[in-house]
Amino acid sequence: MAERGAHLTIAAADDRPSIFEVLAQDSLMGAVRPALRHAVKVLAESNPSRYGFLWRRFDEIYGVLDVLLQHHFLSRTSASFSENFYSLKRVAASGRERPAHLGLRGKHHWCSLILLALVPYLRAKLEQVLAKQRDEDDFSIRLPQTPLQRMYRAFLAAYPYVSMGWDSWVFCQQLLYVFGRAKTHSPFLWLAGVRLAHLTGHDITKMDLKPASPSTANGSSVGERLRRLTSTVVGGVALSLSTSLSLGVFFLQFLEWWYSSENQSTIKTLTSLPTPPPPIHLQNQQPLTRHSKVCPLCCKVRTNDTVLSTSGFVFCYRCIYVYIKANQRCPMTGYPTELQHLIKIYSPES
Repeated sequence: MAERGAHLTIAAADDRPSIFEVLAQDSLMGAVRPALRHAVKVLAESNPSRYGFLWRRFDEIYGVLDVLLQHHFLSRTSASFSENFYSLKRVAASGRERPAHLGLRGKHHWCSLILLALVPYLRAKLEQVLAKQRDEDDFSIRLPQTPLQRMYRAFLAAYPYVSMGWDSWVFCQQLLYVFGRAKTHSPFLWLAGVRLAHLTGHDITKMDLKPASPSTANGSSVGERLRRLTSTVVGGVALSLSTSLSLGVFFLQFLEWWYSSENQSTIKTLTSLPTPPPPIHLQNQQPLTRHSKVCPLCCKVRTNDTVLSTSGFVFCYRCIYVYIKANQRCPMTGYPTELQHLIKIYSPES
């Protein structure tokens, strides 16, 4: 049995990585995003007024940093961050192989950058919109819809099937790669016109991850000097990001395992939710009434009581639904909140 499976770890060509190497580098960047997202969420919950914007704009901030990081590595090592971490490089699927330290150029560089940074960002935003749409479908509030909104909902309804088709394509591509029938394990690499290969000794010797120093020529124009200065700053930021991620990659993978769905039962037995601190009274906030049946938002007797699990306050369902959908935070404490944190209260009187 071991002899039959030995070919899975040995590449058909000398520079062709095994299926285990390419899957490991794929999982690396998949572990970075949720780990950083959890860290930002902890910061936002500890101090909503100071770090709340990081949680609300996490996707955009992470997208910009991802573009800088991937652009830096594609330009300097002909590989993404995770590929370079596993000593891999991208080479053209057809044509003459380019040395890794010269970086990708032209169509291969920009296609790789778009597929590495922009496409995952758009997919994450689509999945968030789809999750919000499901939450709205679970509640009773329905607003009149225009033809454009109906087309939008039809697209969201078809997206899970498109995603399933994409995952099936990825699985078939990986299966063909295992048996040597495909040069790439991912459709993204095929679309970019590149394939993965091992770094050679010459590549490692020539590779220099330091940002290129700007020219000191006195005849350079202001625009050229500004471009070189921008390139130096971006390279320095990307280098610092790559160094910190390289040092913390194993810690990020540990966080991914710790907060995985398979490990949640173990976590619940070892930890428990702490008692929330007293609410922070925000400025320009109406004083709370002592009447136990009054909604803090509309200051009227509550209808269809709904409790917010992040803070424990009780509101009218419609009041808190509209507020959370617009602000994504508790109106009393400022804690980050989403629609799934709404819990309806069913009393014997109702």
